[in-house]
Amino acid sequence: MGMEKRYSQMSRYELEQEIANLNEKSKKAEQMGRGNEFAVYERKIAMAKTYMLDPADYQPGKTYRIAQEGSTFEIEFINGVFAWGYRNNSSQIEALPFSLLVEK
Repeated sequence: MGMEKRYSQMSRYELEQEIANLNEKSKKAEQMGRGNEFAVYERKIAMAKTYMLDPADYQPGKTYRIAQEGSTFEIEFINGVFAWGYRNNSSQIEALPFSLLVEK
């Protein structure tokens, strides 16, 4: 088997296939009560989805809602496919993939 392609090198179609594949694995892990495995697949799905988004749609200084959480996230700066900023006005900076950020 060859090296796996990075998400950044995949076409939109390949990313969609990868997400469908990961969704299936994620569902199986959840059904079998494998929480750690489920969490890994959910993170991979979030990353793959991020590569289908346009970084220009995310603005520093703007506050977003974090998907599947009630938290807010204010973007400080953008680096690649990550928004760096603060969750719930915390003083601790962290990075989140764009796919987890929802317009408020």
